[in-house]
Amino acid sequence: MEDGYQNRTAFIKGAKDIAKEVKRQASKKVGRSVDRMSDEYSKKSYSRFEEDDDDDYPMQGSQDGGYYRSDSQAANDDEGGHSDSTEGHDEDDEIYEGEYQGIPRADSGKGDLAGGPGSITAGAQQFKDVGASEAARRKDQEELAQQYETILQECGHGRFQWTLYFVLGLALMADGVEIFVVGFVLPSAEKDMCLSEPSKSMLGLIVYFGMMVGAFLWGAMADRIGRRQSLIISLSINSIFSFFSSFVQGYSTFLFCRLLSGVGIGGSIPIVFSYYSEFLSQEKRGEHLSWLCMFWMIGGIYASAMAWAIIPHYGWSFQMGSAYQFHSWRVFVLVCAFPSVAAIAALNAMPESPRFYLENGKHDEGWMILKQVHDTNMRAKGHPEKVFTVTTIKTVKQVDELVDIGTDTPVWQRYRLKIMSLSQQIRNNILACFSPEYKRTTFMLMAVWFSMSFSYYGLTVWFPDMIKYIQKQEYESRTKTFTKERVEHVTFNFTLENQVHRDGYYFNDKFLSLKMKSMVFEDSVFEECYFEDVTSTHTFFRNCTFIASLFYNTDLFKYRFINCKLINSTFLHNKEGCMLDFSDDFNNAYMIYFVNFLGTLAVLPGNIVSALLMDKIGRLRMLAGSSVISCVSCFFLMFGNSESGMIALLCLFGGISIASWNALDVITVELYPSDKRTTAFGFLNALCKLAAVLGISIFQSFVGITKAVPILFAGGALAAGSFLATKLPETRGQVLQ
Repeated sequence: MEDGYQNRTAFIKGAKDIAKEVKRQASKKVGRSVDRMSDEYSKKSYSRFEEDDDDDYPMQGSQDGGYYRSDSQAANDDEGGHSDSTEGHDEDDEIYEGEYQGIPRADSGKGDLAGGPGSITAGAQQFKDVGASEAARRKDQEELAQQYETILQECGHGRFQWTLYFVLGLALMADGVEIFVVGFVLPSAEKDMCLSEPSKSMLGLIVYFGMMVGAFLWGAMADRIGRRQSLIISLSINSIFSFFSSFVQGYSTFLFCRLLSGVGIGGSIPIVFSYYSEFLSQEKRGEHLSWLCMFWMIGGIYASAMAWAIIPHYGWSFQMGSAYQFHSWRVFVLVCAFPSVAAIAALNAMPESPRFYLENGKHDEGWMILKQVHDTNMRAKGHPEKVFTVTTIKTVKQVDELVDIGTDTPVWQRYRLKIMSLSQQIRNNILACFSPEYKRTTFMLMAVWFSMSFSYYGLTVWFPDMIKYIQKQEYESRTKTFTKERVEHVTFNFTLENQVHRDGYYFNDKFLSLKMKSMVFEDSVFEECYFEDVTSTHTFFRNCTFIASLFYNTDLFKYRFINCKLINSTFLHNKEGCMLDFSDDFNNAYMIYFVNFLGTLAVLPGNIVSALLMDKIGRLRMLAGSSVISCVSCFFLMFGNSESGMIALLCLFGGISIASWNALDVITVELYPSDKRTTAFGFLNALCKLAAVLGISIFQSFVGITKAVPILFAGGALAAGSFLATKLPETRGQVLQ
């Protein structure tokens, strides 16, 4: 009897094995009936020793003679199932109709589902301590980073990276185009939309507000749903609303479309640099990310060239009555959407970042993409026989963030729960950037990004405004003044420009089919004069008297007559349209395109130098050194008193400062781990756009007042940024986290 008692455990194990073998073999022939017989056999085997071995094999009864398998039994079943399923038969043999697959059958279930005492133990085993889980994740990430670098070394640098370079370059080019679009169309769009100065200022800034929101949103999304998918969605939004903005007629709808277009393109910079960096090995990363920056310059050149070629051509326009007009500047807006559309088409042929897949536990997907990179490069180098030797790659342990959504939940509620879950994950990712581990780095980078953006964008907009102001001063210096002239029975049918007439007397004169540009009449008398088909800009009559005069088909609206007396005078069929003054001098428009073209082209030497030296002298030396030289160059602006001098200083500043921007992009990518990279980059880029808005607003307010304040602001910001940059950790030669 005692020997039998000692062999009970072995007997139970044997009974279990017999029951499972019977179940597996019989299921192929008789299905459910034999399954029930084997379950009954197992039940009887366990019930014989229930009293003696209750602690080791607890059983839970149920009404009507039914039962639930205990947690211990379920665990043993699972262990046995695993060993059987991997020896001698495939998965199809193991999984058959009626077997438990995670959802309890009607005649059986798990003890924890029944609310038994085993559920507490199972729950304690399933949910581990949060701190231990995060420590395990960090360890996995470190191991993955080291292995990933080794794999990239094996894959090499070749055709795949260069193909991706040009694809992502199109997306970066679209961002460069977006910056210049509004500035180029304003001289023409202000007439069609009758824009006042505040409206023009808002239109110029609205793109930056949109890009600020887009950088924050899409940067955070790219860490959750993938780099490629987020970039395609953001560029699609940019393309759609760029297309709509070229057709809408009203100012408010145009403003709204440009805002959403900016929201779309705002995701390009943070995603593009993070995406590309995850295909680059350590020794190639700094150089090739700097080469990628050249596409922002190409975008500016493309926008300048298209504006120069399209906007001045009125023949490229049509209208449908007076309600709908499609002028050449709208064609330019449409053409500026082409880089974004091309980037979307090209991205559909490129894979997701394998690093993103591995960080999210998707081993097979990541392995397949890395194999694709390896095979593409080896074939291009003439070594198609080389085999991708990596078989297993480390993946990061995932935190369970699933939300239990029942099948009966309405569709809208499922989406709401998914959005809420995604929002919570994004929020946690953003807060992680300010965790003790990354807090100092984040605050230092915030200060550097803000100072550089404040000075760079403020000065790049201040330069063209200063050039316009110098042009205006030069124009006003050529103003001709006439006093106490008497003109009778004369017909004026030629352009009157840049003149001041004081104390004049005009009798029976005719002003026919002419343009008045910057004309001022003061304390003059017009008697029996006739004005027909007159158009005017910046023309005013002050303290004048009109006696028995007729105005027919003119745009001499009432606001042009300041403190004037109209005696027996008549206005017939005044011109319709905007009652504001605009310059129709295309020389000014060409000057805007030319200045921006030169300023953008001037960054080419800085791009080349930064790309060649980035991996040789390091990111911090490049960032701090370029910022210091840019700071010094700001003080030369005091000597820019001519148009050509200001253009030369603009090119000098742009060519020097671009190296610091390239270094800042590289170091931002390398300072954050893969699962927080685009979130942090997007947040910093959003701060950059906020600083740009502040810089543009502040610097523009000093145009024509003083040069000293903008120069001091820009120089001080760059000096502070260069000092803080030296406090950042050097990332040259480090493995991408």
